[in-house]
Amino acid sequence: MLPSAVPTGLVAFASAVGLAGGMAGVVVTTVPAPASPPTTLTVVGSWVWPVEPPRVLREFEHVGRYEAGHRGVDLAASPGQPVVAVDGGTVTFAGPVAGREVVVVLHADGLRTTYEPLAPLVSSGDGVRAGQPLGTLSGPTHCATDCLHLGLRDGDRYLDPLGRLRAAAPVLLPLGRP
Repeated sequence: MLPSAVPTGLVAFASAVGLAGGMAGVVVTTVPAPASPPTTLTVVGSWVWPVEPPRVLREFEHVGRYEAGHRGVDLAASPGQPVVAVDGGTVTFAGPVAGREVVVVLHADGLRTTYEPLAPLVSSGDGVRAGQPLGTLSGPTHCATDCLHLGLRDGDRYLDPLGRLRAAAPVLLPLGRP
């Protein structure tokens, strides 16, 4: 609980989490103003989940270049829910593609992330940081239920974004056991 004398601004709380593959991650909770609810971002390496809480509806499908398949991941989200950048970079596109609003971010490592469908809050050329809102989930989606489709590309090659996002499930052990 924040004391009433805390000025408007951000207070951050961080806690370490164990992740798959031996990686370490951090869960960061920021509290904007005392009257506002906390915002939680799950951080994995330098990446954050684009929506909270992170729940995968459909995973990436490894398919050939010209084969049909799912080249990204679908994450549970609700219409109007904020969607944030997974990492810092530059917005290279924000607009309609085949009837859906899409935002594309180019990251310093040359990878591009795509987010759809989004009502964009950013424009081409904008610099963004990890956790910065890109827009809100809009429609229509290609899922049976509302979802965010997150894509990851290295040039013309599609990659699985979960390789950078998935955290290991916590394991509870009885007291007195390692």
